[in-house]
Amino acid sequence: MKIAVTGGSGKLGRSVVRRLTQDGHNVLNLDRAGARGPGYVSVDLRNYGQVLDVILGLDDRHNGLDAIVHLAAIPAPGLAPDAAIFENNILSSYNVFQAVRRAGIKKVVYASSETVLGLPFDIDPPYIPVDEDYTARPESTYSLVKHLEEQMAIQLTRWDPDLSITALRFSNVMDPEDYDAFPGFDADAKLRKWNLWGYIDARDGAQAVVRALENAAPGFETFIIAASDTVMSRSSAELAAEVFPGVEVVKELGQHETMLSIDKARRLLGFEPEHSWRGVHSNRTTPTED
Repeated sequence: MKIAVTGGSGKLGRSVVRRLTQDGHNVLNLDRAGARGPGYVSVDLRNYGQVLDVILGLDDRHNGLDAIVHLAAIPAPGLAPDAAIFENNILSSYNVFQAVRRAGIKKVVYASSETVLGLPFDIDPPYIPVDEDYTARPESTYSLVKHLEEQMAIQLTRWDPDLSITALRFSNVMDPEDYDAFPGFDADAKLRKWNLWGYIDARDGAQAVVRALENAAPGFETFIIAASDTVMSRSSAELAAEVFPGVEVVKELGQHETMLSIDKARRLLGFEPEHSWRGVHSNRTTPTED
């Protein structure tokens, strides 16, 4: 397919562009910054004219696209003033979604966020493992925008029943070089309680994008995308009991099983994480089969 990836120069974006290219797709990287490698196009996503123009066609690069992967954003709370995060992220997403509709493209996969689940869990989660079934609980402007993007996608797919928009609620994205820091988390269980000790290897994030492009049905769906394990050597059941003693654990947890449920993504998308920090730190505790 001919696929545009917004934010293809970012941490997750680089892995997504690499994976889609390796799979044989023709990939454009729409970004404002980053290395000007193959497929790179400089686009200000806050400018609707630029977004629509590059989606409809670009000189000899393409004359139409089959799908959009929208990853571009200020990627976390605290990286800019709240008003700047709101303006940049909501406007960019609206422009991409609206340009997709005008261009007649029917497949969109985009980065939502685990933050809509209630991170940093200063208020306890309703149950563990958390999943997509309870109402969003944004606790920051960044997370509020992610929630509003999901609400916007619900309405856009209602307007166009053939349109497929998939929101991937990515956990904290990690590259292999980040895993050196993981053993240090063991010293204090509360260091990573803010996202239930979750993470996602960027390569598995890219796999989730591929699975959504292949398998998502028309309409709107959200999926939590996380590694199958936690960042900790201690057992998941022990962590939940110590840090969230008043929260119901609704299933028996595997030894190091993620508390960000990926059951829905497994069931509907065929997503299955293939990478773990434990393979890098082979001298650490090896998880049992979840």
